[in-house]
Amino acid sequence: MRDWRSGTLRSLRHRNFRLFFGGQLVSLSGTWMQQVAQAWLVYRLTGSPLLLGLAAFATRGPILLLGLAGGVAADRLPRHRTIVVTQTLAMLQAFAIAALVLSGRVEVWHVFVLAAVLGVINAFDMPARQAFLFEMVGPEDVSNAIALNSSAVNAARIVGPSIAGIVVAAWGEGICFLVNGISFLAVLAGLLAMRIERVPRARARSPWRDVAAGLHYAWHTRRVRSLIVLLAASSLLGMPYMTLMPIFAGDILGGGSRALGFLMGAAGAGALVSALALAGRKGTKGLGRHAAGGAALFGASLIAFAASRTFWLSLPFAALLGLGMIAQMAATNTLLQTIVPDDLRGRIMALYAMSIAGLAPVGGLVMGAAADLVGAPWALAAGGAVVLATAAWFASIRGGTNPHTGAGRGP
Repeated sequence: MRDWRSGTLRSLRHRNFRLFFGGQLVSLSGTWMQQVAQAWLVYRLTGSPLLLGLAAFATRGPILLLGLAGGVAADRLPRHRTIVVTQTLAMLQAFAIAALVLSGRVEVWHVFVLAAVLGVINAFDMPARQAFLFEMVGPEDVSNAIALNSSAVNAARIVGPSIAGIVVAAWGEGICFLVNGISFLAVLAGLLAMRIERVPRARARSPWRDVAAGLHYAWHTRRVRSLIVLLAASSLLGMPYMTLMPIFAGDILGGGSRALGFLMGAAGAGALVSALALAGRKGTKGLGRHAAGGAALFGASLIAFAASRTFWLSLPFAALLGLGMIAQMAATNTLLQTIVPDDLRGRIMALYAMSIAGLAPVGGLVMGAAADLVGAPWALAAGGAVVLATAAWFASIRGGTNPHTGAGRGP
């Protein structure tokens, strides 16, 4: 009972969050299965690292283009209702690509179009879902809720890719897409069972003025700005390791879809350990250092992973890069949620979503092109070096902890 009320599980005392968390545990495994299956499907159909990057861009690029619109929607519309709509649409997208693959009619352009559709859906889903965490648990438990949500994501990241590797080898990619579609029923059931209080949303100003107000706040609040810059660097040049992972699993380490599943699962295991460690923390003191240290570990591990040519040596490096990545992401999310006022929460969390999900496919496109030119190991090592340098810059900052004026010491 101590953990339930005051320890690592304390945010589960909120009924709505329990329903949300339970649905996520089921649905996110399907999401990771689809991500691995899509990458393997594109690589099987084309054999092109560049097209792998383009597929990642098609999935996440719309978040970069439409994320601010999604943030405005999250601050103007009921967040719960928005999430119900976006999750329903994502379920239909998964069933559509499953039908194409299982019928044997799938072509590369089908994958790209449906990936872009999912990206548009996520542009509105991610800001609303991140901001909704605060509504479910309040300021006293938001850091714990973020950490537990990250734990769910990364527990699924261990289970989903590992299962996907086995399923793809045995029955093909279509079953992964089908399972993902079915898994959305769990999260929709949880959302529809919630008891929601109506929260009035301001709509007096034009959407363009809302976008401008969010950008002005983010730029002129030094702590917010520095956190976003650090996260953007990691997303742009670090997270594309997932885009290149089929190349490492298949060509460099001499494995196949099962090796890909194990590597992705190892990264998820490290990320899960990191998220659970953060769940046990109380307060935000020291989270800026946590973000910087996580980014530094992420960059260094990317370099080590790129240099490895042995599968069993690559596994622990994959775990370390997952640990560092989530340490940075969860600490950044928590700090942003506790800094921003609620009427700007959707727009600032849209910038967060654009950084972690919108910039990653741009990096995937760049990394895919770089891998074609110089090889995947050199491309990934260069990205890791930039992440490491940016972490050193962030750690050296002094000034800007006041959440509204930017005065004082650095994060």
